[in-house]
Amino acid sequence: MELMQAVWLAIIQGLSEFLPISSSAHLILPSEVLGWPDQGLAFDVAVHVGSLVAVVAYFRRDVVNLSQAWLDSVFVRRHSPESHLAWYLILATLPAGFAGLFLGDLIETHLRSMEVIAFTTIFFGLLLAWADYRGTGSLDLKEMNWRSALWVGIAQALALVPGTSRSGITITAALALGFDRETAARFSFLMAIPIIVLSGGYKGVELMGAESVDWTLIVVGTLLSAVTAYLCIKLFLNVIQRIGMMPFVIYRLLLGAVLIALIWNQAI
Repeated sequence: MELMQAVWLAIIQGLSEFLPISSSAHLILPSEVLGWPDQGLAFDVAVHVGSLVAVVAYFRRDVVNLSQAWLDSVFVRRHSPESHLAWYLILATLPAGFAGLFLGDLIETHLRSMEVIAFTTIFFGLLLAWADYRGTGSLDLKEMNWRSALWVGIAQALALVPGTSRSGITITAALALGFDRETAARFSFLMAIPIIVLSGGYKGVELMGAESVDWTLIVVGTLLSAVTAYLCIKLFLNVIQRIGMMPFVIYRLLLGAVLIALIWNQAI
């Protein structure tokens, strides 16, 4: 993989990881459409580490407070709204963790195609539009409970299918449950921390001795992904209440239409 390809892929990862448009789809598409070589497992881990650095840096105060509250709940039995939220985040991570463990290979083998991406891009885009339109938007993070967290976690498991979008499907679920847009996005972004740690650790184990590493591409990918993702989170949370989800829905529908056109062109 060339340096400029790595630059573009890292920027794509940083932008798409936390927007409801599917980072996995956008990282698959360059090889499908432009003929770029697969970025490889090492680079995939690197750009996800960059996204992890970004979300931890942005929510650093939340991470510290939630971690301390969780430790207090475990060791001194001191419970608080923050400790409850920490437990909810753990609960919300379990469905995707188990799904990835037992179904990950099946999905990697059979569902990483342009046809699947086209369908999921359009279908889950329409579902996001429905949730944004029909959701009451009256609940905030203080009103999160274990049932809501579990439902959002189950939705997150669907994001293993390329084109679904982890942030998109979790925001969709939270909106459908009645949470406001900012709360839905904030909970989705906090959920990203444990799931990226788990998936990155799992891929890191696979990486050991599996392939040689170009450290220039790894460093570039990690840094660009981190910076882009941080700016994306900041902008998204600042404007989401005003602009809603329709710009992202329209983007998904247009992207799906382009993919269908490409598939049709290849078929003939």
